Amino acid sequence: MTAVVEQAPTLATFPASRREILQALKKRGEMGAEELAAQLGLTTSGVRQHLAGLTADGLVDHRSVREGPGRPRHCYHLTTAADSLFPRAYSDLTNELLGYAAAEEPALIERVFEKRRQRRVEGARQRLAGLDFAGKVAELAGILDEDGYLADFEALPDGTFRVTEHNCAILGVARRYGQACSSEIEFLRDAVPEASIERVSHMIAGQHACAYEIKPKR
Repeated sequence: MTAVVEQAPTLATFPASRREILQALKKRGEMGAEELAAQLGLTTSGVRQHLAGLTADGLVDHRSVREGPGRPRHCYHLTTAADSLFPRAYSDLTNELLGYAAAEEPALIERVFEKRRQRRVEGARQRLAGLDFAGKVAELAGILDEDGYLADFEALPDGTFRVTEHNCAILGVARRYGQACSSEIEFLRDAVPEASIERVSHMIAGQHACAYEIKPKR
């Protein structure tokens, strides 16, 4: 008799509405059912049904917030178990292999991250070629999103852009090797050399997302 191997769930295995709810909570951190319904174009009752199912699956939890008289409002957030649905790029194996490399030749770690940065810069520059500044920011956010960072961008009133990574695809590695974070911002700066880019939010520092302020150099 052949044993059936049960595959671990991924975002792709969820129905569209539940997948959108999980992604929205990942991006915002915490939302009410009404907010989710308005953002996703769903009915509040439908969202509550999906949240009940996700709560039963151990992927969503909530806290009660009292705002004046009446019933308290439920604010929903992802559980630790839900983190496994988002890409982590096999950080345990990567850390193990990098540990072996560091033990053999400490300077090799710097060279490995530099090689990765160079490869990403070359690929990004090909995709950004010929675009205006706003187009480059949008395409750069798309590249990060494809790499598993759940990235998006917004244009701010002062002409500055903000790119936000709501998921760190290499968080486990970044917690152990600071080169991962320094390599990331250098990649962004080298991909768009005409931009001034600063990190304004950092997961490693305990914040909910990594975010970068991007504006043309003066």
